[in-house]
Amino acid sequence: RVEVTRRGLDVAGGLNPRDSEPPLLPLPGLRRRYRPGQRALLEIRKFQKSTNLLISKLPFSRVVREICLMYTRGVDFHWQAMALLALQEAAEAFLVRLLEDSYLCSIHAKRVTLFPKDIQLARRIRGIQEGLG
Repeated sequence: RVEVTRRGLDVAGGLNPRDSEPPLLPLPGLRRRYRPGQRALLEIRKFQKSTNLLISKLPFSRVVREICLMYTRGVDFHWQAMALLALQEAAEAFLVRLLEDSYLCSIHAKRVTLFPKDIQLARRIRGIQEGLG
């Protein structure tokens, strides 16, 4: 007779689960070590599943306001929250698409590392309109 318990198999007349060694558990305070590249793949899957913004809202709004001050000769404009949100959505979509194209350029060059010249090539291939010139 074999009975399955929480600790394993209990065989009549055989080994008792209490006699076997306990499962190896990580020691408290030790962090899990991932193989090279595994953590990056986990992060990629996590971010591809989510739809939330990747850049924090407050730093992005500060950058937008600073750029706005430069182009309006010091006149401080008031920004609606929805306008900042729409601008951030568009900026993140542009950056993600640019980095995708740039990474394709690096793969075409038989590399896995993204270099600045890959981003420059992707912008040049897109042209003045799409690459923001």
